[in-house]
Amino acid sequence: MTWSILAREPRTGELGVAVATRFFAVGAVCPRVEGGIGAIATQALVNPLYAPDGLARLRAGEAPEAALHVLVAADAGREHRQLHILAADGRMARHTGAACVPWCGGVAGADVSVAGNMLAGPEVVGATLEAYLAHAGRPMALRLIAALEAGEAAGGDRRGRQSAAVQVASLDPYPDLDIRVDDHPDPLAELRRLHAVAQQRYVHLRRFLPGRDHPGVFDRAVIEAAIAAATGA
Repeated sequence: MTWSILAREPRTGELGVAVATRFFAVGAVCPRVEGGIGAIATQALVNPLYAPDGLARLRAGEAPEAALHVLVAADAGREHRQLHILAADGRMARHTGAACVPWCGGVAGADVSVAGNMLAGPEVVGATLEAYLAHAGRPMALRLIAALEAGEAAGGDRRGRQSAAVQVASLDPYPDLDIRVDDHPDPLAELRRLHAVAQQRYVHLRRFLPGRDHPGVFDRAVIEAAIAAATGA
């Protein structure tokens, strides 16, 4: 029902995940990213516990393959699940259960993994990967959206489209950007619109929120002046 992409920018350590599907509110249950730790997408007959439990294992120092093995082995529904994991160091692991609906499977490149099920065909994940690689140098979120757009153009979810989401993180446990479209006739176009809206104010404000290594900025005048300078307001 879904295809997703996990990616890492080795130059900055930035991590991202994006997903699209003919399913309501996929961003609520499928993608998860944590700065400095990793990115996970869980799909097919989704098990929402995979993401928090998998990230906890990565945080504790487990390799993606080991974390995936433990998660899948403990799940009675494993053959109906699809899961892929990308660690902050670029290592990755994937699982597609034998009972996932065709077409199902995945592809990978350096620092990027794509997986999907109930797709029009293998060309969906192939086009997604190729587009991500072709957009090197662009901001992570835009690369991920462009990749999903290419997968959609190649056939996408064979049932149609409904929701999409993108998350990007760098240093903190919470994302730098987390936008989602829960129910829309063209969710990727709407996701791109929301990304543009985020550039107007949110991404600038986000820089002043607390992180693990700093308490944040509390002076509203400083914040507003920085936003004005960044946006030309």
